[in-house]
Amino acid sequence: MTIQLTITDMMCSACVNTITTAIATIDPNAKVNADSTTKLVEIETQKPESEIRDAITQAGYKIA
Repeated sequence: MTIQLTITDMMCSACVNTITTAIATIDPNAKVNADSTTKLVEIETQKPESEIRDAITQAGYKIA
């Protein structure tokens, strides 16, 4: 399943790394493509969207 989210406060490559790491903690096999310029994150995962959203918000980011 592919999930697309807009992370309003993702500003730089460090943010991308933090978000990618947060997702990897709940799904090590997830494929994450994040762009800090457009603030879009595309996640290929088998986990429910609610778990992905929780991991990102617990890492300190806001999802639009």
